[in-house]
Amino acid sequence: MDLDYERRLLRQINHQNVPEGHLSKVTCSPVTVKSGDRFIPTRAGSNWSINFHYANENCWSPSQNQRAKDASTDTGKDAVAYAALLRNELLGAGIETVPDPHTDDRRHTILMQDTHKTYMFSALFLTFLPSDSEISPYSLSPLSNKSHKLLRSPRKPARKISKIPFKVLDAPELQDDFYLNLVDWSAGNLLSVGLGACVYLWSACTSQVTRLCDLSVDGDSVTSVCWNERGSLVAVGTHKGFVQIWDAAGGRKLTSLEGHSARVGALAWNGEQLSSGSRDRVILQRDVRTPPPMERRLQGHRQEVCGLKWSPDHQHLASGGNDNKLLVWNSSSLLPVQQYSDHLAAVKAIAWSPHQHGLLASGGGTADRCLRFWNTLTGQALQSTDTGSQVCNLAWSKHANELVSTHGYSQNQILVWKYPSLTQVAKLTGHSYRVLYLAVSPDGEAIVTGAGDETLRFWNVFSKTRCTKESKSVLNLFTRIR
Repeated sequence: MDLDYERRLLRQINHQNVPEGHLSKVTCSPVTVKSGDRFIPTRAGSNWSINFHYANENCWSPSQNQRAKDASTDTGKDAVAYAALLRNELLGAGIETVPDPHTDDRRHTILMQDTHKTYMFSALFLTFLPSDSEISPYSLSPLSNKSHKLLRSPRKPARKISKIPFKVLDAPELQDDFYLNLVDWSAGNLLSVGLGACVYLWSACTSQVTRLCDLSVDGDSVTSVCWNERGSLVAVGTHKGFVQIWDAAGGRKLTSLEGHSARVGALAWNGEQLSSGSRDRVILQRDVRTPPPMERRLQGHRQEVCGLKWSPDHQHLASGGNDNKLLVWNSSSLLPVQQYSDHLAAVKAIAWSPHQHGLLASGGGTADRCLRFWNTLTGQALQSTDTGSQVCNLAWSKHANELVSTHGYSQNQILVWKYPSLTQVAKLTGHSYRVLYLAVSPDGEAIVTGAGDETLRFWNVFSKTRCTKESKSVLNLFTRIR
């Protein structure tokens, strides 16, 4: 045996057998090592399962990670299935279904599956994997039972979102004002749009357009529109501070409510109660069935109120203002029960999740550009992400745990997000001005967007199929009952 090779081999064995505490006491005489043509790598300290995981997750470039997270492409799904198959055969992970790349805790799940199987090629291999030995003696496949189940697992078809609107309508005199809310879609499939001093109704069934009201005779203009839940009444906020209630079917004005001293830019129905937010920094809550003097005044914002949304359980009202504040009110107190001040710009985009109780999403203006999520049950901030542009509107899907956001400066885009992973499902462009207005169709499949380019664009972004996956969020109180 070569003396140099024998010396290197003995020194390597002695170094591995010495405990860690005695390594500092061991001294070796300097040995001159001659380079040879044979290399013997040492694998004694290798952790195969974790190294394999890092090779697939942490050693990719950001662009490769982004492509791996894109579940809308068949290539991305094939890569995930291939990685799961390798983990089954090399590490005995026991994966029987293809994991969802959009799952938020995907990396944590893989680590938990692989950590306890570090030395899979040791003598304990059969002890760790008793089920993989149940292979038919007549099978010619080299794959294990788990891998066969993985390959036979049903593949969820990729959802295709069209990048082109299926309908475009002209909307002359649609104002390019961030603080207004001029578009809303009713439960009766009627779209109300405030154009200048008039409110027009467009039927999605017949494409017929009717003019509901004209405020030019009073020298006023429309600043907000909002349908009630049944889709029979539409509230119209005006520049002079009035709130008018109109019967859409009869085309007549039922009442005109006073109380604001400046324009009314935000409206929100809660049953028969109507909340209105104004530039005078006041929120008024009134029951349309009672005389006008009966009202509740909510004062908490220091600048104009530009966003209002009631929670799905009708118990809490979220309001956003130009003072960068997001406030949450209940139905009994005149003071906000919660206040969030993390945004750095005006908060107009507000949306309550219909899937998780107490989950509230909000978006900031040009100086903030962030989407933020709040647990209103505990008052804690959950997640946030920088969208890169002004957030103008937010809306949740009625059937899946997704939401859509519209943006202004500087990209004027429409983004569809998967929650809670906050991965982008689609990016839609077409408006040449800020996408200031957003409404969701009654079936929850389509959205309509409006911008200062005086167009209304209709997009198919959400799926009709309801998500059957059980929510494991801590906000779901029903999962905590014992």
